[in-house]
Amino acid sequence: MSGPECCSNPPTLNPTGGAGHVDNLAGLRTYFNGSPHSNRALLLVSDIYGFEAPNLRKLADKVAAAGYYVVVPDFFHGDAYNPDNSARPLPVWLKDHGADKGFEASKPLIEALKAKGVSAIGAVGFCWGAKVVVELAKNRLIQGAVLLHPSFVTLDDIKGVDIPIAVLGAEIDKMSPPELLKQFEEVLAAKPGVASYVKVFPKVSHGWSVRYNTEDAVTVKAAEEAHQDLLVWFDKHLK
Repeated sequence: MSGPECCSNPPTLNPTGGAGHVDNLAGLRTYFNGSPHSNRALLLVSDIYGFEAPNLRKLADKVAAAGYYVVVPDFFHGDAYNPDNSARPLPVWLKDHGADKGFEASKPLIEALKAKGVSAIGAVGFCWGAKVVVELAKNRLIQGAVLLHPSFVTLDDIKGVDIPIAVLGAEIDKMSPPELLKQFEEVLAAKPGVASYVKVFPKVSHGWSVRYNTEDAVTVKAAEEAHQDLLVWFDKHLK
């Protein structure tokens, strides 16, 4: 399941990128933006390339501008996946950075946000991060979720979700092919009283929403559409 799609179009990491700032939250270095006085927070859980990816921080800034307190933690403790390190291919890296660890690290982080006065918390997961977010959703530790081109998320995971959830996928995606997303949609639609939304974006590949090539107009447009979809989703369901 950890095929080449997971690693395509790697970002050039920038520790000082974005309009926000980096500080510690619940023991994790975290990128923050938005008003700390907002009662609505969004947790953005990165893909394998971590919290210094420029497109991810750009999205965090966009979400903050919409009125959310945005937190993007470094779940990899400075050890984001490096495709140039041939001694540590992805399956080896994943042994050190399973989504289960991200889920456990999220719990004190969510408690810290609540202690700051945040009353509604949503979470957005990209690729690897989607597995973390679906676990948070299953355990009702958040009030709303969006998964973008998820990795490792199963039908059983989706069956365990009973909070508002949107899944935004890619037409070209072996990690979460459109056939699997169709099954997600059917399972969610059968849940009475659970708001859900599943959408497959044509002509784009796994990872596109944060690893788009800025020169590729089609992919950029699809990424911007996905970003708008997630803002609309939380505006509607994160009260």
